Amino acid sequence: MKKNMVTRLVALTAAFMVAAGFTACGGTAEDDGVLKVAVVKQMDHPSLDEIAGAVTAQLDQIAAQNNVTIEYTVYSGQGDQTVLMQIGDQVVAEGVDAIIPIATLAAQVMTVCAEDTQTPVVYAAVSDPVAAELTGIPYVTGTSDALNTEYICDMMMALDEDIDSVGLLYSLSEVNSQTPIAEAKVYLDAKGIAFTEATGNTNDEVIQAASVLISDGVDAIFTPTDNIVMAAELAIAGEFMEAGIPHYTGADSFVRNGAFTTCGVNYTDLGSKTADYAYIAMTEGFDNLEDYYKMDGGIITVNTETAAGLGIDYAAFNNMGEVVEVITTEE
Repeated sequence: MKKNMVTRLVALTAAFMVAAGFTACGGTAEDDGVLKVAVVKQMDHPSLDEIAGAVTAQLDQIAAQNNVTIEYTVYSGQGDQTVLMQIGDQVVAEGVDAIIPIATLAAQVMTVCAEDTQTPVVYAAVSDPVAAELTGIPYVTGTSDALNTEYICDMMMALDEDIDSVGLLYSLSEVNSQTPIAEAKVYLDAKGIAFTEATGNTNDEVIQAASVLISDGVDAIFTPTDNIVMAAELAIAGEFMEAGIPHYTGADSFVRNGAFTTCGVNYTDLGSKTADYAYIAMTEGFDNLEDYYKMDGGIITVNTETAAGLGIDYAAFNNMGEVVEVITTEE
């Protein structure tokens, strides 16, 4: 793994936030045979929280089923590379048996931190492992929540075949967004549909970008699995609904925070599978593990409150996949 994948920062912060406390499945850290795991979220938001919860629940299940002791700590990098680097350096120094980073930047930073020790890194929810330079590394594997961009664009067309313009809302700092945004442009160009790009790298910038798209009068907005935009969804969803613009997104966490719909993976299942692969990496090594595992999608999630506010009948989705109805939850 090349060191230049993530720039090492000299000035590290003095402290970092621990999002969830130490949990032990029996025994103590001094006991022989204890497996120690660091679960590192890139930041706090519903999707990553859901995945972390599924990872730790499955680690508990694995410990019970195999009569082993697994100790884990869940950390939050607060969306800050400096904090993530400090967490990575600390857990490697502590000699953990595996690191489970959640989201792309966390996976990249943990991979760099673990390079010298070859500590197993088993990431969760990296949409494009190839673009993120996380493939071909002997101590790294994980799960991908790669988005089916064409399918989500098909969902737009299924509800409005006369759509004229689409807003593309994303963050330039999110590797996850690069491929699906490029795919969306290709799709829209082929259909002769105009698109407007609006980007933001902070919460305030995302809110401003959303306002630009509303002012431009786009017919719909697409955002991939972008953690920066996700963190601002509660702040922008109401504005989109008031403007009558449906927001199509890359994860159900957006929809639970007010976006109209998505079609993607089940993050609880993704977290559970990630924990399974981490246990294999710790106990058997990487010989029988793939470079990464792409999770199945096909689950359409619709926010019924938002659909009602937009006046949208989404019955057409019933012929496109499994439809799960949710309401807005401010989490």
